[in-house]
Amino acid sequence: MAYETITTDTQNGVCTVRLNRPEVRNALGLLARNELRDFFSKASEDEAIRSIVLTGSGPAFSAGGDLSQMEGLDPIKGRKRLQSGHAMIQSMIQLEKPIISAVNGAAAGAGVSVALASDIIVAASSSIFIQSFVHVGLIPDLGSIYFLPRLVGRHKAMELMMTGERISAAEAYRLGIVNQVVDDEILLDKAQKLAQKLSDGPSHSIGLTKRLINRSILSDIEHTLEEEGLAQGICFQTDDFQEGRKAFFEKRKPNFRTWTEG
Repeated sequence: MAYETITTDTQNGVCTVRLNRPEVRNALGLLARNELRDFFSKASEDEAIRSIVLTGSGPAFSAGGDLSQMEGLDPIKGRKRLQSGHAMIQSMIQLEKPIISAVNGAAAGAGVSVALASDIIVAASSSIFIQSFVHVGLIPDLGSIYFLPRLVGRHKAMELMMTGERISAAEAYRLGIVNQVVDDEILLDKAQKLAQKLSDGPSHSIGLTKRLINRSILSDIEHTLEEEGLAQGICFQTDDFQEGRKAFFEKRKPNFRTWTEG
């Protein structure tokens, strides 16, 4: 199947998937989410694919959600958008083939969530990670609220998510978010060589190992995604989100309402 927002290339069992909207820093619009879900779902039955490398085209891994598609989101549209993202994340978790995210440049918001949903993260030394949801008045979604505290602990997750501060690849490695940090120019090569090693291994053993590890620590993720969807649906209707979205496009600092203004 030909995709519009991603490209795929399979060599010797390794499928390299590129998020391919560099003009918007690979923002994850509705079509991109649906195409990723479709790819991961079909990869399960594709015998030519034994491992996957996910990376971004251009200077960024992914800027996260596509704010240009979020104007006037009513509860029904917001729910549909969240459901498409949840289905994408679930397709990554349920695929019994290893997924390696090769993070180039910035991974922000939902872009971080996608990386966290993969099985191994290799990051370029210049890459940065940003839980940027708070900057536009939203909660972390697509599983970030589930994954991140389990990696860095409750308090550090609170700090990263509530402040939206960026962290370097080196700091992400120190916190246990990424597996490896490599020089920018060898990022894809390193990720593909690791994927090739996994492709050459026993596929049933590796696939079942992924399945069992995920079942042991991700057994209640579906409930968390459901709760996340309800909370984000509320955020979509707030003045804070409208102000955050407007400020993003106007390239200025948002002026959020105070607690007492309700």
